[in-house]
Amino acid sequence: MEQAHIDDTDAEEFEEACLGCRHYKRNVKLQCYACKKWYTCRFCHDEVEDHHLDRPKTENMLCMLCGHAQPATQFCRQCGEQSSQYYCNICKLWDNDTSKSIYHCNDCGICRIGQGLGKDFFHCKTCCVCLPISIENTHRCIERSTQCDCPICGDYMFTSPETVVFMRCGHSIHQKCLSEYSKNSYRCPICSKTITNMESTFRNLDRTIQSQPMPAEFNDTKALIYCNDCGAKSVVRYHWLGLRCDISDDDNDDEDDDDEEKIDIFGHR
Repeated sequence: MEQAHIDDTDAEEFEEACLGCRHYKRNVKLQCYACKKWYTCRFCHDEVEDHHLDRPKTENMLCMLCGHAQPATQFCRQCGEQSSQYYCNICKLWDNDTSKSIYHCNDCGICRIGQGLGKDFFHCKTCCVCLPISIENTHRCIERSTQCDCPICGDYMFTSPETVVFMRCGHSIHQKCLSEYSKNSYRCPICSKTITNMESTFRNLDRTIQSQPMPAEFNDTKALIYCNDCGAKSVVRYHWLGLRCDISDDDNDDEDDDDEEKIDIFGHR
């Protein structure tokens, strides 16, 4: 992988000279391996063509400063100008955005947003994805957890340019999809486990149930329930407002009141 950086003092001046599109800042266009047409990036290509641009197969680039077509590289062979601050020869990725860091993960096979492996990210062999070092010993492993479609929008998450987050249960979802989904639901759309701290809400529900007792003829009515959070079956007193799992309550008593799990974020370029 080829990669070069410029001094911070020159970064602002260099960035102002950069061209590109609304998706990427760069001084080059790339030639689609399939249709041989020139586009600033794969997103611009895919918006107007009936096929996808396979970026790693890119062989040629076009310098937008001098107009010279040439094999993909970081520096123009004609004018000698730098095509981008970050260049990955494996992914054929050019990027001039100085507001973010990018690194290539050989295990993922793609470039990701971050300072790099061993710095702020590590690659989990079970999850098959890069995760923040801060949760290396505490995250919940789910095999190939991001090599699937987002349960809300249906887009493939492993190579998605959108930020992907992990819910408390370990399942992944687009951050923007979770933000909208959580306005109307507190359960994982895949496994139905609770994904946010609902203690205050459930306490209010308990008080409401106590203030509205069932009619006398239903005082001894029981219900068999299956708890989505702990996976246990139990028999509890029936109430039309809600049914509480006593087993799950016992487990939660051992945890902190503030049991929100950190959301792990990664991005793909």
